[in-house]
Amino acid sequence: MKDVLPTLKAHTQRDYCQYFKLLDAVSGELPIDSIHPFDVAEYVRLRGEASKVRANREKAFFSTLYNHARTWGYTDATNPCIGVKGFKEKARDRYVADDEYAAVWAVAHSTVQDAMDLALCTGQRPADVLKITVADIADGKLSIRQNKTGKKLRIAIEGGLTDVIARIMAKPRDKVNKALLQDTDDQRLAYWAMRSRFDKAREESGVNFLFRDLRAKAATDTQDLAHAQSLLGHKNRTTTEIYTRDRKGDLVRPLNRAVPTK
Repeated sequence: MKDVLPTLKAHTQRDYCQYFKLLDAVSGELPIDSIHPFDVAEYVRLRGEASKVRANREKAFFSTLYNHARTWGYTDATNPCIGVKGFKEKARDRYVADDEYAAVWAVAHSTVQDAMDLALCTGQRPADVLKITVADIADGKLSIRQNKTGKKLRIAIEGGLTDVIARIMAKPRDKVNKALLQDTDDQRLAYWAMRSRFDKAREESGVNFLFRDLRAKAATDTQDLAHAQSLLGHKNRTTTEIYTRDRKGDLVRPLNRAVPTK
């Protein structure tokens, strides 16, 4: 946590800090060689009663910790996570309908409204949306370097994106702070501030979807796989197909068959 964590990406650091607190509470005082596959399996089983996805993520994190311990000479034991199965995860297939989006947007804080519109128009991940600066806007294009893959994109500023950026820039803002999305204190809009306000808007509207579902909505609403692949910055078309598949379902024609009339 002292040497490795600071070298990782911001969202990974956030997740790992959460995982570490739980794992430390359970096994932080145990001698490392006393932890066996059964102990890991039992943790996964019990943790899965609350969240199967988190159980899988925390097991993977524990495996990473143990591998570092082996590398640094704290133990010669086999990683106890090996052979311990996690839970099968189903890919998200949640499609956010326009009326659902509008319902959350209508009651959301203005900073969340801006973030939602920017995420939907660009199809980018929350972290990439929050890090956009005014300097990224030039020559009618929005330049983005994705955190997760390092992929560089230039998105044409046209249509709805033009209106969104113009609305954001028209608000009172700190000219020294170059962040495009600024909070009411003129600082860059922080992830957790956006997340808590978004959650509040979901609760108030009665509509339940994740902020990251907007990326899939953007891809699906293009109705063009090649366009979606370019917008999301996917290297392979197959990745985009998996990402958009089953979100809305295929549009098919009914059987053209004569039916009796009264």
